[in-house]
Amino acid sequence: MSSTTTTAAHPAAAANAADALLAIDNLGKRFGGFVALDGISLAIRPGERLGLIGPNGSGKSTLVNCICGTLQNEAGSVTFDGQRLDGMSAHQRTRRGLSRTFQLPRPFASLSLADNMRVPLLYTVAARGATHGAEDIAARCLALLREVGLESKAERLPRELTQVEMRKLELARAMAAEPKLLIADESMAGLTHSEVEEILALLMRLNAQGVTIILIEHIMSAVMSFSQRLAVLVSGRKIADGEPNAVMRDPEVERAYLGQ
Repeated sequence: MSSTTTTAAHPAAAANAADALLAIDNLGKRFGGFVALDGISLAIRPGERLGLIGPNGSGKSTLVNCICGTLQNEAGSVTFDGQRLDGMSAHQRTRRGLSRTFQLPRPFASLSLADNMRVPLLYTVAARGATHGAEDIAARCLALLREVGLESKAERLPRELTQVEMRKLELARAMAAEPKLLIADESMAGLTHSEVEEILALLMRLNAQGVTIILIEHIMSAVMSFSQRLAVLVSGRKIADGEPNAVMRDPEVERAYLGQ
């Protein structure tokens, strides 16, 4: 029996579309004859911390790209903050409060960290029709870098950063858009245990400030520590969704994800 509807009696049990910040309904995506996403439905409440897991090739990145507008879904719908996003470009979705990090950080290599922050900040200000002086923008750049512990390196170039510092810069750049929902895509890949703990603490602080977060990660200890709820994708299908410990005990998850 499929565990697609796995839930548990828990405060963070699966949200429904009525109270969701993000509602994905029967989403489908094909690449030629290959079905990358097959009827994915998922709802996330404001302020929730959702872990999205699954083996390589399960459809996680395709789902994120369909949510953020890098790819357009052929079936189903994505609704964010009460508005249908289908057909909107990636930058239009960003303006509405969707932001993401990338598995491989992509800073502007020739710009200082401060200027790397200034670019998305200026975009956010312009998109909202607001006006801020240069001093205000500079102060906000430093505040965001301070948030991730990089203020002292504001005038350095990205190539001078360690791997964990590069991940922090990527998170700060995503936060410059002042998102309601942040998708953190493998922000801890390749990091040491202590560095993973640093990123987890940062994500927890952002969530405490009101940012809803979807964490996509292969480091299961981090996922279990962070997530109020887990959703599992395998071969383009959602096979489980619910309280983390209950999901990880699900026989279908054990077979498909853990190989047991």
